Amino acid sequence: MSVASESFDLAALKLRSRRRRWLGRYALAAIGLGVVVFWLAVMALAPLIAPYSYRAVDLANHLLPPSWSHPLGTDELGRDVLSRVIWGARISLPTGFVVVAIGSVIGVLYGAVAAFVGGKIEEAMMRVTDLFLCFPPLILAMAIAAALGVGWTNTIIAMVVVWWPKYARVSRSLVLVQRSLEYVEAARVMGFGPSRIVLRHIMPNTLGPLTTLVTLDVGNALITFAGLGFLGLGVVPPAPEWGAMVSEGRSLILQWWVSVFPGLAIFSVVMGFNFLGDGIRDWLDPRAKRR
Repeated sequence: MSVASESFDLAALKLRSRRRRWLGRYALAAIGLGVVVFWLAVMALAPLIAPYSYRAVDLANHLLPPSWSHPLGTDELGRDVLSRVIWGARISLPTGFVVVAIGSVIGVLYGAVAAFVGGKIEEAMMRVTDLFLCFPPLILAMAIAAALGVGWTNTIIAMVVVWWPKYARVSRSLVLVQRSLEYVEAARVMGFGPSRIVLRHIMPNTLGPLTTLVTLDVGNALITFAGLGFLGLGVVPPAPEWGAMVSEGRSLILQWWVSVFPGLAIFSVVMGFNFLGDGIRDWLDPRAKRR
């Protein structure tokens, strides 16, 4: 065997070894990404792939078990469960993204300003954050949603009010670490203002942990939104929201399909985001890479 052939075999062996290590490390993340992409595709193509309208009522065919004509069965009003689960992705997924996006922006900026200003202003700002964190998130969201009334917009507002404090805490801790580093002092010496230092220098160095938190938090937002829908504090019927669909089938013990399939949809999306978030955390964490 020639030297060139031996070196080629060695390179191929190393490549296969790297692939096996990558698959072992990020297999769950790849599965999570696949689940998330699947549901995003379902959300985008809902008008094309849903076999029936989610509003179509057919009392003559109510509570039918899964069959060829209705793969996931029908509910009490004869509506196709598969169609309602597909259309429900257009309500649940955007809600999770919107809540996390708005809550993270508000919380990150709030915590960054508090950490950078310091002193009594920081103390007062963080005591406000602690006030919101004193209450369980779902209980506080329920109270706010009940006060505002049923509706998608009101539910978003209630969840954002609950969501931003955790990001404020994380952002404050990250900025406190960055504030004492030399590059921040150099920016101050160069005459940069506080807003420029925070937005252009400090915040880009905190994006790693925040990106992981955002990815993991989308699943938590979906669970909270489904919980509010289950309690009747979510969107207005007959909108096909997954939590409300689970609630509609909670008393139908024999007609298990009414609540099981929306519940499986919630489970799959949440697990997909959790797997993806864990993979992003491992990818961004040098210690995890070394392990």
